[in-house]
Amino acid sequence: MSGDRKKVLFIDRDGVIVKEQQVDSYEKIEYIPHVFEALREISRKTDYLLVMVSNQDGVGSREFTYEGFSGPAERIFSTLRGEGIVFDDVNIDLSLPEDNLSTRKPGTAMIDRYRSSVYDMSLSFVVGDRLTDMELAKAMGCRGFLLDSSLSVPAELEETVALHTISWLDIAAYLTGDGTLPHRTASVERTTNETAISISMDLDGTGEGKLETGIGFFDHMFAQVIRHSRFDIDGKCVGDLFIDEHHSAEDTALVLGEVVRKALGDKRGIERYGYEIVMMDDAVATVALDFSGRPELMWDVEFTMEYIGSFPSELIRHFFRSFSSSALCNISVSATKGGNSHHTAEAIFKAFARALRKAVRRIPGDTRVVSTKGVL
Repeated sequence: MSGDRKKVLFIDRDGVIVKEQQVDSYEKIEYIPHVFEALREISRKTDYLLVMVSNQDGVGSREFTYEGFSGPAERIFSTLRGEGIVFDDVNIDLSLPEDNLSTRKPGTAMIDRYRSSVYDMSLSFVVGDRLTDMELAKAMGCRGFLLDSSLSVPAELEETVALHTISWLDIAAYLTGDGTLPHRTASVERTTNETAISISMDLDGTGEGKLETGIGFFDHMFAQVIRHSRFDIDGKCVGDLFIDEHHSAEDTALVLGEVVRKALGDKRGIERYGYEIVMMDDAVATVALDFSGRPELMWDVEFTMEYIGSFPSELIRHFFRSFSSSALCNISVSATKGGNSHHTAEAIFKAFARALRKAVRRIPGDTRVVSTKGVL
């Protein structure tokens, strides 16, 4: 019965367990982020056998001696064992590409023995950072996890690639059935002669936190952004308010845009576009967003008051222009004319927050970039 057959997780080494390079010294061992955490969870919560399948080009040559390979290789495995991660089998091809050996990936000769009634290849996976790893998966009748953000998956491999991600945590969530993707977080600190700003953000939060700038009206607007975006944001700006509010407003927008951009990463699997209309008494504001990778602000707003409290209303436009340039997104903002300036501004910030929330929303099960170019 298929339920009694074993499942295998075939795992590449360089670019998957350790950083992609010729690891011929202990100093070159650099582990991929979250690999220990993810493989511990997979080992603890699933019955997958862990099998290493790796090409190590030209081991035994003057450029890559056996001694240079074996010591660091054993260190990698001993570190994994120390973290509770044990490989059931290790398969390493030492040939060069020009040797054209069938043991070299995407050739299957090293692991053909897994094509038997003991193992269920239809429920097994290959984890790799190259398209040749996905070709190996296809040849073995498996599916694959492509751990790389820069590669485009060709049409003939689309059905093979179960997940295209930059994080081991995504792979662990997929295999363990957790269903919980890691939160997208980032922090930025920026200090100039005019301002000192630090902002931390969790795009997958619940709308908690505070962003303090020392400008009462501005802080009130940020409270709306946090609540309506459902981002968790903690931050502070200490600026030269003895001059005016300009530097604090501009620099806070720049840092806020940068932290959003960092938290989004390569933008795989997000909606990309957000749109919202918000009414507040006599004011109606509309905001549209596109995380296109290009800055642009379209502004159709007129305030009836030069100041809202002590805050210059002209700085609201400047805030959104600065955010757009730092977050690398297009923003369109419009509002009804002649309304109360406080209501107009608050409606704009609320609409902005809710548009943000829609634009960064993850599409369940989709790890593609929402662009025919393949990048944003």
